[in-house]
Amino acid sequence: MIFSHSAEAMNALRDQAFEHFKAQGFPSKKVERYKYTDMQALFAPDYGLNLNRLDIPVDPYQAFRCDVPNLSTSLYFVVNDVFYNKALPKSHLPEGVVIGSLSAYAAKNPDFIGKYYGRLAKTDGDGVTALNTMLAQDGLLVYVPKGVVVDRAIQVINILRSDVDLMVNRRVLIITEEGAEIKLLFCDHAADDRHFLATQVIEAYVGENASLDLYCLEETHNKNTRVSNVYVEQQANSRLNHNVITLHNGITRNRLDLVLRGEGAECACNGCVIADKQQHVDNNTLITHEACHCTSNELYKYVLDEQAVGAFAGKVFVAPGAQKTSSQMTNQNLCATREARMFTQPMLEIYADDVKCAHGSTVGQLNDAAMFYMRQRGISEHEARVLLQNAFINEVIDQMRLEPLRDRLHYLVEKRFRGELNKCNGCQLCK
Repeated sequence: MIFSHSAEAMNALRDQAFEHFKAQGFPSKKVERYKYTDMQALFAPDYGLNLNRLDIPVDPYQAFRCDVPNLSTSLYFVVNDVFYNKALPKSHLPEGVVIGSLSAYAAKNPDFIGKYYGRLAKTDGDGVTALNTMLAQDGLLVYVPKGVVVDRAIQVINILRSDVDLMVNRRVLIITEEGAEIKLLFCDHAADDRHFLATQVIEAYVGENASLDLYCLEETHNKNTRVSNVYVEQQANSRLNHNVITLHNGITRNRLDLVLRGEGAECACNGCVIADKQQHVDNNTLITHEACHCTSNELYKYVLDEQAVGAFAGKVFVAPGAQKTSSQMTNQNLCATREARMFTQPMLEIYADDVKCAHGSTVGQLNDAAMFYMRQRGISEHEARVLLQNAFINEVIDQMRLEPLRDRLHYLVEKRFRGELNKCNGCQLCK
């Protein structure tokens, strides 16, 4: 059934992925990169799977009722794990650019997709990636040919829709060839009050002198579990701007594996997390410097309230011969209550002697002196907390180069701190 509803280029890796998954199983907390999240517990419930590709009725534009930002972009939809081809933007893409169903394109161009699909996301090194490769039947393809610049940002709304508890396995393949440029915004949204488990594997190839901006914004609900693995390879003088924003969720586990393979490559990786209640957010990054004169900058900030749990484990690996490497990793965290918990583990592993590398991490509470200063001037305790939390998280948002998104996020973050996000009139998700 799985094979019959997919393309040969995707099917070619299934049997091997199945064998790798049988050998590994779900990662346990004894595995170093998964020690802060119990993956086996996440996959224990009995979820449905739509392997027979039954059509699920959905109005994708309903997503904009729950603060998913509409930023005058070229708008595409993925419903669960299938590209939605019934609502395509009217604006035309530059010649040669492809944004559409991965399975459909692979059926027509199997050799081209075969060169890229599954090459970065190795199934023998991660059980979740093996499971996704084993079960994914469709996904999203973004292809920008050599020298083409896509001026208009591309916004992809990932909609979770089901009448029963559902597991979806989403796949994304991004190919930006030499000198190409594109900006991508992925927005995750849950349209039904059901338990969802979403696995996602993104493979991104950034060619020589190419530029990729990749923004991932999660606004789901507390019954949603999201496990996302992002694999990126950069060639010489390429630029990557990767941002992951978690505004509302249940349990989220994000993994980023980035390899700077060509000389002069640059990357900026930013993360912004706001969590409360019993929400759990775990970000795990590995940046590998393989070539000389490469630059990486990481900035992840968390604001945790009530009984929320956060985790950040980041590692920068500088390979032998990767001289003139410049790397900075910063993780700063704010626990707004005594019950909130944060785990942080910044790491450097360096095998070159001419480098500039630094890392730092802080965990603290709201500044009592600043609170006292504002209370003295007639600002209520609640308002003072909102102002301080906003000021803390805005440093990450200000790093984002997509201006309409940056402005919209300032608004959404303030709503989130005031407890207004996802509480629209008539919405059932928060009840």
